[in-house]
Amino acid sequence: MTAPEPHLLTAAPLRGPRLDLEPLRLDHAPEMAEALADPALHAFIGGAPLPEPALRARYARLLAGPPEPRTAAWCNWVLRLRETGAAVGTVQATVTDGAAEIAWVLATPWQGRGLAREAAVALADWLRAQGVPRLVAHVHPEHHASAAVARAAGLAPTEAFEDGERRWEWRRGTDG
Repeated sequence: MTAPEPHLLTAAPLRGPRLDLEPLRLDHAPEMAEALADPALHAFIGGAPLPEPALRARYARLLAGPPEPRTAAWCNWVLRLRETGAAVGTVQATVTDGAAEIAWVLATPWQGRGLAREAAVALADWLRAQGVPRLVAHVHPEHHASAAVARAAGLAPTEAFEDGERRWEWRRGTDG
């Protein structure tokens, strides 16, 4: 399978057993600012919660796409719990012609329920189906829950570290 041209990839609606993954929209900002407002959420990922206007501006930049749109695609989703309609987190993929860098964030009240795992698996499966040949994630070495999510999405830890985080990878042809 040939790797996709990154600029041709756009976030499509995805579905897990309990979650709908909605392609990011500007109007997600108010509810996501509330969902991601817990400062404890940033213990491993750094930064601080963004107020709604700053999050809306960030989402506008993400939706505008990368500076070199022919060499990369930014695909972003909001995670919505189907049962209640609550927005509970995000997943994202920065896709180049050789790999997709993936990440996930789940709001504090929703952690520990397997939702990040469900979302990351849905994302990884979608990227593989698009022909992306390599998936990469960076996980803080003490964030055991996130390491379990990466493993569930089919990634394996490497010996490489970047900015204090361990690099996890999956390559086409290494999953049996």
